Amino acid sequence: MKTKYAIVFICIVALVIIEKESNILSRFSDKLIQRQIPQQNPQTSPDFSNTTENGSLMMLKRLLSKLIGTNRNYSEEQEEEELDDLGRYSFSSGRKHILLLATTRTGSSFVGEFFNQHGENMFYLFEPLWHVERMLTMASEANNGTVLAGIYRDVLQALFLCDFSPLEKFISPLPQDHVTPALFRRESSHSLCEESVCSPVIKDVFERYHCKTRRCGPLNLTLASESCLSKQHHAIKTVRVRQLDTLQPLLEDPRLDVRVIQLVRDPRAILASRMVAFSSKYQTWKAWAQDGQVPEDDEEVKRLRGNCDQIRMSAEVGLSQPPWLRRRYMLVRYEDIARYPMQKAEEMYRFTGIPFSPQAREWILRNTQTTQGASGIYSTQKNSSEQAEKWRFSIPFTLAQVVQRVCGPTMELFGYRFVDDEKTLMNRSISLLEDKLFH
Repeated sequence: MKTKYAIVFICIVALVIIEKESNILSRFSDKLIQRQIPQQNPQTSPDFSNTTENGSLMMLKRLLSKLIGTNRNYSEEQEEEELDDLGRYSFSSGRKHILLLATTRTGSSFVGEFFNQHGENMFYLFEPLWHVERMLTMASEANNGTVLAGIYRDVLQALFLCDFSPLEKFISPLPQDHVTPALFRRESSHSLCEESVCSPVIKDVFERYHCKTRRCGPLNLTLASESCLSKQHHAIKTVRVRQLDTLQPLLEDPRLDVRVIQLVRDPRAILASRMVAFSSKYQTWKAWAQDGQVPEDDEEVKRLRGNCDQIRMSAEVGLSQPPWLRRRYMLVRYEDIARYPMQKAEEMYRFTGIPFSPQAREWILRNTQTTQGASGIYSTQKNSSEQAEKWRFSIPFTLAQVVQRVCGPTMELFGYRFVDDEKTLMNRSISLLEDKLFH
């Protein structure tokens, strides 16, 4: 008993000291931020002054709660208040950071629009890591997956904090005075085409810099940073993060409130879509489709197996809910979104803790029933239910069998049914999707 009361006394004294020394802690944490992100503009740095103090106070409150014998400690009470009527978390108000992870041809451009169309409170970026991958592909660092993953993570962290300076280093040609005409797919972000970031159009080069909504000149990244800071929520879509566990430091950053949505799709559908979209890179697969023979020791097949394994391992990490990902990870199948776009969009918004805006609802209604006018491999205007099944009539059964063999464990985890013959593959009345919930 004496030991218990001694600990209580020490905790109380510590609380008093923390309260008195809060200014010192604030100055220390500010210096820590500047050391971690030296490129951050001090005028735009987020307020992190109370993080250390609040964390220490909460830890001591929890310890006191347990020692004194309180029935429910602080964190438990807070968590119970946040549970919604479906037993999932409805997070408190504040700035949210959404990271949509996917691989190419999974429908990520389409799903990314769910957040891009949210409205004026959302700052959305489309594939900013494209620049990093492009630059490092020509450098030796690209051969080191760990180094590349770390760079991806650091750039994402800076962008969520509205700091574009790390990304600038990878844009080619290098921005001049923080102005660039070369940001990849700028027009895919409403935030980067708003009037506040729209610079004057340079004569004769408008076509290179245009936005869909207005005539804009080169992008001023300083204005983009200011726009980012003015938005309540931030979302980034990327297909370049290979392993979820490499993002742990990002998820643990107390300045951020990150929610990860991993988008997956049937590997057979992905291959079929890539063969159409990236025809020149998939000539080998097309030749195999004609010959009917696929050497499974070929590098192309090994690459397919590796891609499937990476997707599965990331999902296994997320679904296992380690402490750093607890209630911060959601797995969504493209096929479910295609069948029930509004329902799945509502679930994703509920998961992020962001209100589902009327603008987003309207866009989804308008763009999931399109029967004509959609074009281009990156088009987001589609009849979503038909799109999800289209691949079954374009991929040869021989190639579907190969995918099933090398990606079997991944398909099983995500609930994709195998087919034993071409007739079943092409029979639309037979669903290849198991009803499955991911927690």
